[in-house]
Amino acid sequence: MSGRRTELLPGGAPLLQRLFTRLGCEGRPPRFRVEFYPYANLVLTIRRREDTILVRISDLLRVAPRAVLEGGAALLLARLYRRKAPAALIARYAAYVRSHRTRQRLNRMRRRRVATSAENPRGTVHDLAEVFEALNRRYFEGRLERPHLGWSRRAWRRQLGCYDPGPNQIVLNRRLDRPRVPGYAVEYVLFHEMLHVKHPTRRSGCSLISHSREFREEEKRFAEYARARQFLNRLA
Repeated sequence: MSGRRTELLPGGAPLLQRLFTRLGCEGRPPRFRVEFYPYANLVLTIRRREDTILVRISDLLRVAPRAVLEGGAALLLARLYRRKAPAALIARYAAYVRSHRTRQRLNRMRRRRVATSAENPRGTVHDLAEVFEALNRRYFEGRLERPHLGWSRRAWRRQLGCYDPGPNQIVLNRRLDRPRVPGYAVEYVLFHEMLHVKHPTRRSGCSLISHSREFREEEKRFAEYARARQFLNRLA
């Protein structure tokens, strides 16, 4: 973490002091230091350092309205002092961070800050580049732009694959790159992640939807859908 540039939030300390009183936190208000920090994700942290409480807010929120910052700070204080934050404050913060515009900004930021881990699509048994091209022609009419593809550095215990829109990469669990794993199972997992490229996470009310109805319906178009899920359930 050292070496990363931080920036004090103007009026941050008085803001936290007001929230301290509003939430009914016990004891004498501590000294607050509130700063923007260049995290690789939309992160808020709070910690004690002797007689000071350090609050760090993702610098993605530098352009957020004051009410949004207030909501995020209220969440942190409520967690630290075991208090209930006002619902109206939390709702403003949640709506902002889940908005499509905020998520687009987060993805642009992550492209600059997150190193691409998917560097070599060719595994010991399966070549993800070849599989991607075949699936793209068969199910996407060749229109899906290829993201970075690769295998996880270590075998994951549960997750089979993931798509990260920040660095624009699909990574599959190294456990799938084995002779006993049939090609149709690898194809299904990669097809699932390709659908995440086509159907980005979107907001619906107060929730984020990763697997929409359209996503699930299109997923079932995979020719070996039932067979692949059956095999992968046994593998897990």
